[in-house]
Amino acid sequence: MSMDLRLLRYFVAVASDGNFNRAAERLHIAQPPLSRAIQQLEAHVGAELLDRSVRPLRLTPVGKLLYEQATQILARMEDLESMVKSAAESKRRRFVIGFVASTIYARLPELIREFRKSAPDVELVMVESTTLDQIAALKEGRIDVGFGRIRFDDPAVRRIILRNERLVAAFPMHHPLAQDDQPISLRDLANEPQILYPRMPRPSYADQVMSLFRDNGIEPRVVHEARELQIAIGLVAAEEGMAIVPESVRRARSHDVAFRDLVEPATSPIIMSHRPGDHSPELALMAAIIARQYQEWGYGVPAALAGAELTEER
Repeated sequence: MSMDLRLLRYFVAVASDGNFNRAAERLHIAQPPLSRAIQQLEAHVGAELLDRSVRPLRLTPVGKLLYEQATQILARMEDLESMVKSAAESKRRRFVIGFVASTIYARLPELIREFRKSAPDVELVMVESTTLDQIAALKEGRIDVGFGRIRFDDPAVRRIILRNERLVAAFPMHHPLAQDDQPISLRDLANEPQILYPRMPRPSYADQVMSLFRDNGIEPRVVHEARELQIAIGLVAAEEGMAIVPESVRRARSHDVAFRDLVEPATSPIIMSHRPGDHSPELALMAAIIARQYQEWGYGVPAALAGAELTEER
């Protein structure tokens, strides 16, 4: 038998207030039914959730675990209800895009602006999420397209490599290795303190960088694992170390960080993911805009964007 969301709401209320009477008032129910509901939940779990011998009530170790998970589940349900209600009330079509932070540097905003101009009647929603989160969100229908950097095979998701972006070395502005504009070898970076991102989850772009060093027989000296690119590049500017980053970062952070090309060929893919068989006009429009803009910018246009599944509808 699965847990009743009603019981979880009751439990979270009691745990938050530390008192049955106050929780009952907030829930607009009598105290005895609330006590019975918590007992029912404890019977289902097979362990006590509250230490009733103290005031205010305290969570047991099992209660703490359930409380952490229950609050996340209830928050997710509220988000889902809000999303569904908004979609039901809105007469506009909705297109949800998932993206990793580094693609903001890689001309994603320009693609978004073109999409908005071409489809002003479409409600466009942007959701920052990791590549792995995007895979789950696509399969669950929470997003319609994802832009990430990790190659991840899943039969329920179609993956298109838009282009491979060159990687460069980022240094504090006054670092000795920043004073030359010639390409630098990974061997010259072997003893430099490295700042990796993201810290979690794995696999991630951080693993791509680690593999780059190790494929060249180098064990990097990692001093920081930052949560995201913006934090990593900020740590570089603060002279905490150096980082290997996508070339597009150079355009946005050249005032306090110095960049050098790498001697070794090193790239990170920009990957567009969507559900196979998705024939929505919004997805077709996004694909057509990417193809058009890439041609204008002098990038190679991926053959997959010209495929029958992603032909722009007119």
